[in-house]
Amino acid sequence: MGNTTVNRAAILLADDHPGALAQTERLLAQDYRIVGTVSNGVELLEAVPRLNPDVVVLDISMPEMHGFEAARQLRRAGCLTKLVFLTMWEDDDFAREALRLGAQGYVVKSRLVSDLPAAINAVLAGQRYVSPILRVHDENSVNS
Repeated sequence: MGNTTVNRAAILLADDHPGALAQTERLLAQDYRIVGTVSNGVELLEAVPRLNPDVVVLDISMPEMHGFEAARQLRRAGCLTKLVFLTMWEDDDFAREALRLGAQGYVVKSRLVSDLPAAINAVLAGQRYVSPILRVHDENSVNS
């Protein structure tokens, strides 16, 4: 039997914009199993242990708790789930901060279609990925 849902990576999406969530879900649903969507960092912290995703794709700017704080709390709790930020912030310092907080990927929304699948594949392979539009150099990063 070809590629069944059993061996596809489980992805949890976190973004407070319904349109962005829907677009991201459409892009990823063909190759990955979307196990849930949440709209803020508080919901994210509740959903990760319950859904046990392989990768969380999260925004920085969310109500109740922003993505950086959610990432910090997940790592502090010992969560090893891969984190990929998907954000409008095309900012080298934000990307560095995301990596410092334990994220493995940082993708800017303007490069969603080209960069997000590449980022997810990279982090699932144990590598880091930062959108090539940014000037964040890291010896563990894979940029296309």
